[in-house]
Amino acid sequence: MNPKTSLLLPLAALILGGCTSVAPVNPRIDHVDLDSGYRVGNKLKRSHGVKNDSETLFLLTFSGGGTRAAAFSYGVLEELRRTNVKVHGESVNLLDEVDAIAGVSGGSFTALAYALYGDRLFTEYEPRFLKRDVQGTLTRRALNPLNWFALGSGSYGRSELAADYYDEILFNGATFDDLMDKPTPVTAVTGTDLSTGARFPFSQDHFDLLCSDLGKVRLARAAATSSAVPAVLSPVTYQNYGGHCDAVMPPWVSDVTRPENPSRPAGRALLRYRDIQSFQDSENRPYLHVVDGGVSDNLGLRGLLEALEEVEASRAFQEQVGFKDLRRIVVVVVNSRSSPDTDWDRRPNAPGIVSQLFQSSSVPIDHFSSESVELLKDIAQRWADKRELEVAERRLAGMSKAQAEASVPKLRFDAIDVSFESITDPEERRYFMNLPTSFVLPEEAVDRLRELGGRLLRESPAFRRLERDVSESAPPSKRATAQP
Repeated sequence: MNPKTSLLLPLAALILGGCTSVAPVNPRIDHVDLDSGYRVGNKLKRSHGVKNDSETLFLLTFSGGGTRAAAFSYGVLEELRRTNVKVHGESVNLLDEVDAIAGVSGGSFTALAYALYGDRLFTEYEPRFLKRDVQGTLTRRALNPLNWFALGSGSYGRSELAADYYDEILFNGATFDDLMDKPTPVTAVTGTDLSTGARFPFSQDHFDLLCSDLGKVRLARAAATSSAVPAVLSPVTYQNYGGHCDAVMPPWVSDVTRPENPSRPAGRALLRYRDIQSFQDSENRPYLHVVDGGVSDNLGLRGLLEALEEVEASRAFQEQVGFKDLRRIVVVVVNSRSSPDTDWDRRPNAPGIVSQLFQSSSVPIDHFSSESVELLKDIAQRWADKRELEVAERRLAGMSKAQAEASVPKLRFDAIDVSFESITDPEERRYFMNLPTSFVLPEEAVDRLRELGGRLLRESPAFRRLERDVSESAPPSKRATAQP
């Protein structure tokens, strides 16, 4: 990070610390229409099986980490686009097989930009965003006296200023309504409810709880919300009208809240239910102040973990999402967590207040991120064990091994971790681990991150197995056009 920029950011935070963004940016709705709006489930139903394998759910998650995360995740997209497999004699690129992308903070820019741009991303993203001094421009605008009146008004905070700049350089005023007919994967970006720590996903299903229309929310505002680092950028405020539009609770709610339900999950699904209840209380919570999505979910995995537990607990939810038709779930976790070297443990004096602030927030996030990957693997193993138990029970009932295995559909779960932890060369690993979390990096660093993302994915044993298995087992319905 530029030393001058490093000094200016905390100064800007102190000067403008009281500003928040309270403009009414999410209009009210009086009735919920489950067939309209940018809903993850509906988008998946419309696209799944049309352009890709209907029996495989292919998901990407992009972590936070500023430009470092944006460039690293972009390198993974480039590699998927370059990777062609033969399916019944036709060439299919793996990026066309992706069904959904979850992004937080820095990763949300890549996710939203790909949702909006499609293949144009691969010619425009680098000059528009990755190789631009976004942080320097935002700092200069925040310190410009011409902006101080607006920034001090209470209705236009630093994140509002950032959102306007993101529109100038990347999103061009596009809203979630503009994504409705795009053939690109459905995209789920998240922020964090500052009061409760709950995830704040940008999906119409969530905005139903607020009795609000997500379609009119700008993509730039969603990206600004998901990357609103506490103390550096202001919270983004959304109006809550919840409890006044007859929002329909998801089908898993009745199952996970029944005490007699033997498969009721112990934690995440019930916690999500409590979050849903709190959003319905607009009388006591008319405004929701939302910050960086990495605070609650730095890998974009928490929503997936919650959904998997909800599927386990509710047969009604399994039917709604078409779970019985799936034979494979692929999750590629793109984790750009870094760990810069410090000399704190070699000095008698403790680090300064700014260093303490950022370290105290990043260490718990990093530990939770590692735990999330392990929880995902645990769920995959639990499902495999459950299937083996069902097969054994049917064999005890008199079925042959072949009959028993054929009668219990096999669901394969592949979790592919792409992270700096996989780098084997110590010097190279140190270089990437010391890249800062900022919205400006040297062009060389951006290029190296892109190359690394593609290389680590390509070299992953789990990814190589996926390439082989897709070619050997994909059904004839797979008919995507290969990219050059």
